Amino acid sequence: MNYNIDQKGYYGDFGGAYIPEMLYPNIFELKQKYLSIINDISFKKEFNQLLEEYVGRPTPLYFAKRLSKKYNTKIYLKREDLCHTGAHKINNTVGQILLAKHLKKKRIIAETGAGQHGVATATVCALMGIKCVVYMGDLDIKRQAPNVARMKMLGAEVKSVQSGSKTLKDATNEAIRDWINNPLNTHYIIGSVVGPHPYPDMVARFQSVISKEIEEQLLEKENRSKPDHIIACVGGGSNAAGAYYHFLNNKTVNLIAVEAAGKGIDSGESAATSALGKDGIIHGSKTLLMQTPDGQITEPYSISAGLDYPGVGPLHSHLFRTGRAEFISITDENAMQAGLELSQLEGIIPAIETSHAFAVFKNRKFETNNIVVVNLSGRGDKDLDTFINFFKLQ
Repeated sequence: MNYNIDQKGYYGDFGGAYIPEMLYPNIFELKQKYLSIINDISFKKEFNQLLEEYVGRPTPLYFAKRLSKKYNTKIYLKREDLCHTGAHKINNTVGQILLAKHLKKKRIIAETGAGQHGVATATVCALMGIKCVVYMGDLDIKRQAPNVARMKMLGAEVKSVQSGSKTLKDATNEAIRDWINNPLNTHYIIGSVVGPHPYPDMVARFQSVISKEIEEQLLEKENRSKPDHIIACVGGGSNAAGAYYHFLNNKTVNLIAVEAAGKGIDSGESAATSALGKDGIIHGSKTLLMQTPDGQITEPYSISAGLDYPGVGPLHSHLFRTGRAEFISITDENAMQAGLELSQLEGIIPAIETSHAFAVFKNRKFETNNIVVVNLSGRGDKDLDTFINFFKLQ
């Protein structure tokens, strides 16, 4: 079985482009041009140069000695937290801003939950001198204030979204409405492997630099290019898609996707799509989606602003449905404890999203000789207030 996208824009049963008629020209233009643009030699040269000189790639593959000793297995951390802006999101925004320039777009819109994608989009727009508008749920604006300030300092207009749960889903709705109203001059930089085709594939390709580097770095450190396990948190799923990309069709590598169980899978306050989702359509693609029996989208919940999305990208739906990836759901409590543990064992404060991935070690055993790579997708600066309040650190 092939786990990459097919020519129609589907991963197995999931994907496609379910879009309003007004967006058809934009999506058609992207579908027709994105592969030829991103495979062009001059595009690759500029993209790779920016990744190296601006983003700070390659990011280190760090052997976590104390964490490895505690859990009696070999744990490596892919340090995406060391990217410029503090997360993996910048890999995708650099690629998409270059794509937007090739398409001669003069205005950029984006959605953000945890704020990292908003910051990464504002960053590349400042770099290229392009107008930037970021949609963000009002609840997320309150709990991610440092990132809101960063976006504004970078020159972006941050638009507060008051509808629905006032989180990522609603910010995405508003960004799509904006795009419908401004189809000619605007490019929508989607931050995850979600949305209509070709976005899930395009974002995964830009993020695939992560798995490419893992291969090269493991070969140097362990004399083998394939780990036994790769662990990544999954909201929409861009960091996971990037970490898995070069291993998708190699079943010797076990893929572990970690979702937010919130206050418990069956608590009514969760974002564990693999456990609770059914086939549905959201934001332009067919995927697994948390919904009521009559098809209304269920409001997700997680303590992490980047994981409270009611669906997952179509690639991850396919990996779940086929059994290619192992899906684990982690509660707020366990994620926060795992973030504190990493901070005190390795001196690295992770984003709360990423903390979910580290909680796996208390929930699942690994062999002593296994090589386990955790994609450390973001740093915890933006979440310090949440950590402080949760652990009463002041």
